[in-house]
Amino acid sequence: MTAARIAQELTADLRVGPLEDLYRDLHRHPELSAREYRTAARLAERLNGAGYDTAEGIGGTGVAAVLRNGDGPTVLLRGDMDALPVAEQTGLSYTSETPGVMHACGHDLHITWLAAAAEALAAGRDTWSGTLVVVGQPAEETGRGAHTMIADGLYERVPRPDVLLGQHAAPGPAGLYAHVPGLIMSATTDVDIVVHGTGGHGSRPESTVDPVVTAAYIVTRLQTVVSREIAARHSAVLTVGKIEAGARHNIIPSEARIGLNLRTQATEVRDRMLAAIRRITEGECLAAGCPRPPEITASGDFPLTVNDAATDARIAAVHREMFGDDTVIDPGPAMGSEDFPHLAEGGIPYSYWFVTSTPQDIWAQATGSDLHEMLASVPGNHSPLFAPDLTTVGPGVRTLVSGALACLEL
Repeated sequence: MTAARIAQELTADLRVGPLEDLYRDLHRHPELSAREYRTAARLAERLNGAGYDTAEGIGGTGVAAVLRNGDGPTVLLRGDMDALPVAEQTGLSYTSETPGVMHACGHDLHITWLAAAAEALAAGRDTWSGTLVVVGQPAEETGRGAHTMIADGLYERVPRPDVLLGQHAAPGPAGLYAHVPGLIMSATTDVDIVVHGTGGHGSRPESTVDPVVTAAYIVTRLQTVVSREIAARHSAVLTVGKIEAGARHNIIPSEARIGLNLRTQATEVRDRMLAAIRRITEGECLAAGCPRPPEITASGDFPLTVNDAATDARIAAVHREMFGDDTVIDPGPAMGSEDFPHLAEGGIPYSYWFVTSTPQDIWAQATGSDLHEMLASVPGNHSPLFAPDLTTVGPGVRTLVSGALACLEL
């Protein structure tokens, strides 16, 4: 019997109602990165109840559970747990009860899928052999959660896996599964800039070096980095996400701070962008007569997410059998980023895919001449309006169950 057929049998009696209740509960109680105590406890409770050997507090709030079931491969299923500092505007009956914090990226759905898939695989352990590792990962949004779990001895507490599997809710008409056999997500780098000026009274600008004006020139010139320094064949994004300066209307401050976010799909492109940022920033500060050079710090790296082609082809094939050929698509690499590859320490092969989750009534209102334009017209990840369709609860469990079975001994 195929992995898809077994997965169908193991999830035939899936109780979607209680899973939706779990999802609503997680959505009502979002927790920021590295503070996922309640979420981790809920996941650990379900894993313990399903017969897993469960460890908590790995890398802070991380959860890892093991189910040993005879000889065979070790397969790791991962779900991330953290929410975002976003004020929810969905108007849902189960809206966030934590002011200014929201599950705007679908991680509440990820944990619901993960818990139910782990339970289904445990209940059907007579159909497969091997070892299953289930990881509830903290702080994905910071890019540090997976690395922190590894640094805290994750693979000393659980068996080192032979393959990693992960999935993510994404905008798009509910019912599609996006697989890319290779590069699927971009690398991210954060850059912080401090411009030093000479502060003073707003009535005597001639006695100051205004860092706000200098910062404005820097921000304007940075817009040319992608358009004039990166070849058109490369994909790259430079976003100025933060600019801070001053405290009063009539005070020229002594410094200004700029926060940048870079998205790249090749190391050489990242390096070229960083060099351009440094050159432009230092040049503008020199031109303004700043009293000392700017501080430029690169941090917060998310790695490239590159699927192992053979592993991803195997998972995509079982998803086609489960849901139909027309449900599995290859949209090409996205500019979004993930820290999931940090779990692949030492080159463990992995497959990472997307589950589209836009409600049909919302998708019906999408505008644009192609898929990418339509996706941009509906609420996406990190939007205060992001609200996955609850019809994806069951299918998202089945994608994980069938993916795991495709890698275990049957």
